[in-house]
Amino acid sequence: MTASHPNRSRHPVLGRLPLPVKKLAHKVFWLAYDARDFLAEAVGWLPSSRLRRLLWRMLGVSIGRETSIQRNCRFYRPGQVRIGDHCVILRDVLLDGRMGVTISDNVNISEGVLIFSLHHDMRSPEFAASGAPVTISDHVFVGARAIILPGVELGRGAVVAAGAVVAKSVPPLTIVGGVPAHPIGTRPDVLSYTLDYRKFLG
Repeated sequence: MTASHPNRSRHPVLGRLPLPVKKLAHKVFWLAYDARDFLAEAVGWLPSSRLRRLLWRMLGVSIGRETSIQRNCRFYRPGQVRIGDHCVILRDVLLDGRMGVTISDNVNISEGVLIFSLHHDMRSPEFAASGAPVTISDHVFVGARAIILPGVELGRGAVVAAGAVVAKSVPPLTIVGGVPAHPIGTRPDVLSYTLDYRKFLG
């Protein structure tokens, strides 16, 4: 993705500034924006789970109690990512908070999952950015290498099979798989487990 930042330039104060000042302000703003994302990614390289959670919280990520986020996870706009209690997020997961990502409690997200809240409109002559928040409800399981696209809501207890591409919201307790993802089964409506998995060096 090349144009990864929404709402780049329309600001009432900047609009009245001289062009050189406007360009400088624009560069400074996006340098700070990109630096925050870089710092959030760098935190993911640290070997201590507790230290990672502390630093991600300092960067604005809301992380609930007893939640484990493993190494090499990345955040876009970390201040707009909210993760509930007792979640397990395995390695190499991307959480794109540019339009907002909300993850409820007891959610398990497997390795290599990509969650996008912003992308490009392929029908736009300007290749314009478009998106919407992603919401993941309690007891959802997302399999390895799955992709969740902007605006998707995963209902309580939904399951996304490994490698699926989810472009539409998934009802509660529904199992989806494939490209594009489609229903392939259901879960029983008796989900009472509490996730409690973590690795100190994970």
